[in-house]
Amino acid sequence: MVTHNGLMRVFWPSDAPKDSAPGVLVGFRNSESDVFVVAVLQDVELRQVENALLVGTLLRHSPHDIQELLQRCGHSSVRALGCVNPKKPADQSGTDLLTVHTDPSLRFPRLHYPDDALMTMQVIVYDRPHPTRMQYLSLKPITLALGDKTRVAEWDVAFEELERAEERERKRKAHLVEKLKLHRVIAHLPTQKELALPMIIEQVNCSHELNALLQKNIGMIGRRMKRALSVSERVVESANNLWDYIWLVLHYAFRVWIWPIAAQLFIFGLITHRIMGEAVLQVLHWRPGSSDSPALKDISATAQQIDIRLQQSCYWPIQYLTLRRRKVNWESITNSHPEYIRFYNSLWLVANDVIMGIAVGTFIIENASVVAAQVDTIFSTWSVDGLRRMISWLMGWPGGLKLNTELAAFLGDLFLWVIDYWAGCISLLRPHLPALIQIIGFSAFAGATMPISIFSDLVSLLTLHIYSFYVASARIFHWQLTIIISLFHLFRGKKRNILRNRIDSCDYDLDQLLLGTILFTLQFFLLPTVFVFYLTFASARIAVIGLKAALEMGLACLNHFPLFAVMLRLKDPGRLPGGICFELQNTIDTSLNVTGSANSPPTAYVLLKSIPLSLRAMFQPYFDLGDRIRKHYFSPSVLLCLVSGQFVPPIHRRNLYSLQYSMLPANRASIGELWRKLTERSARPSSHVLNGYAAIPLRKDILNGKSRKVT
Repeated sequence: MVTHNGLMRVFWPSDAPKDSAPGVLVGFRNSESDVFVVAVLQDVELRQVENALLVGTLLRHSPHDIQELLQRCGHSSVRALGCVNPKKPADQSGTDLLTVHTDPSLRFPRLHYPDDALMTMQVIVYDRPHPTRMQYLSLKPITLALGDKTRVAEWDVAFEELERAEERERKRKAHLVEKLKLHRVIAHLPTQKELALPMIIEQVNCSHELNALLQKNIGMIGRRMKRALSVSERVVESANNLWDYIWLVLHYAFRVWIWPIAAQLFIFGLITHRIMGEAVLQVLHWRPGSSDSPALKDISATAQQIDIRLQQSCYWPIQYLTLRRRKVNWESITNSHPEYIRFYNSLWLVANDVIMGIAVGTFIIENASVVAAQVDTIFSTWSVDGLRRMISWLMGWPGGLKLNTELAAFLGDLFLWVIDYWAGCISLLRPHLPALIQIIGFSAFAGATMPISIFSDLVSLLTLHIYSFYVASARIFHWQLTIIISLFHLFRGKKRNILRNRIDSCDYDLDQLLLGTILFTLQFFLLPTVFVFYLTFASARIAVIGLKAALEMGLACLNHFPLFAVMLRLKDPGRLPGGICFELQNTIDTSLNVTGSANSPPTAYVLLKSIPLSLRAMFQPYFDLGDRIRKHYFSPSVLLCLVSGQFVPPIHRRNLYSLQYSMLPANRASIGELWRKLTERSARPSSHVLNGYAAIPLRKDILNGKSRKVT
């Protein structure tokens, strides 16, 4: 063997046997100094294992094509790596074989290498992820949201400035990172060991199924062919197989005659439901006039909720077919694991929504009259009578503040007249309110989100007069404030240059200054009267926005809460990988046993662990949306709009619901695509694969230990 210095890594499974029984190591050799142990085959000889790997005996009876699993590991075959607890010391000169000793009293194995190999050993102990439980390791955190769409382009004018500011901040940070890279003393290129880490993670994920297959076929090593059955044994076997034959006939009849008809009826019903859902979706997405005009789902919370449920129902068959295809392949292939979590998370949310909706709907239906009376009392007390009393109070001297009596009476009478007219319109709805409450109760059987969304639309409808008062008072206050600022510039001998966006000096005549001073005085003394009305209606508008925001948050939790992911995080963190970490272990006990061994190189023991996805990462979309809302409503520009009486742009409904659409594709599958996926037959393994092993490796690849890399 060629003498070389360096670090040699040996990846060792944590569930490997620790007894003193002899055996053979089987796995991958990624490089001269990188060994990955897949299985420890006990009570077999090294020569027998090499011959079994050569003819494919150890890889027989695999459920799927073994080459597909090996290609994910970056190799075309497994190979014998060395011996475990050999009965006599093996001659390792000129070979790459390892010699490992295990002891039940030690946590980690002891590795031995030829004396002429001057190197340091590093044993990395890993836990096998269980593919049946959908456990796996990943260098990057699992993504719970679909990444096939960009939400930045969908933000409306209210978030346009925020998007530009965030984009500038991202570019600034990226520029600083690039500058930091230039200030490093030495720029180290990634080593081969670092570049091989993704392939090693794939080998860890596939090690469980490979080990199970090798252990299952270990009894075939050196086994003689079975003799043919005698006549009496054949008679007994045929009698035992009679019931199996009857069962096969019944199964054949069900599969050939009953199942195809039932499947076609189910597909026909599913396509019919898809066509009806597509028609409703087209109505909800229809934009009258230009493409910038709002659609029905952008105006109504109920329409938005129906749109979400219909899009989920359109996506569920595609998700189910994707997960069904997973069963015809190795369970170690983890491409569909995030889709599995998204699928069952949406099912759980809908199931919980329906369960809570049934309870809420039953209560509303049984107490429709009481609920209708309470709703009527609340809206009449707060939005009509309470507002009427507040305006009447403002028409006097509210809180001892002396206002302009004539202007206050004019504005108060105007608003009171509108309130009386609105109350008359609402009175026409009052006799039908119990029937409307019952309709809301029946809608709850489709989920608790339906009555919440309908109630949100009712709040918007029944507080329409408050919104009108806010817009009118804000417009009057803003006009008056603009006039006062202009007259103040005139009083100072200034004027605003619109073209240059600045304040310039200007010479005014005496009559202009006198008239401007008089108007400025009048407007200034009338400003408090307008301001108190504007403050009242702005406060009422903020209260309505707060109520609707609480309802929207309830809808967001019921539609998007990562319930299934949180359950997996608590029950089985291995199914939600958030990265990996290496933990150096204390090896004092091992080093004491190794002392005195001439051929035991210095060895470090490291644990390879999976980091589960953090709760912060699960709820990061909620934090992002909350941060955007906070920046919008509590930004200096919004406060300036409130103080100056300018209209505060509300957040578009699609921006509030963008969180709930994150688990849906940007473009839903068409009806033709759904029909094609439902009618196509699943691909079966090709008939030329014998015993699950498609290609027998070359003899030199097994004996010399040079398994071919897959490029």
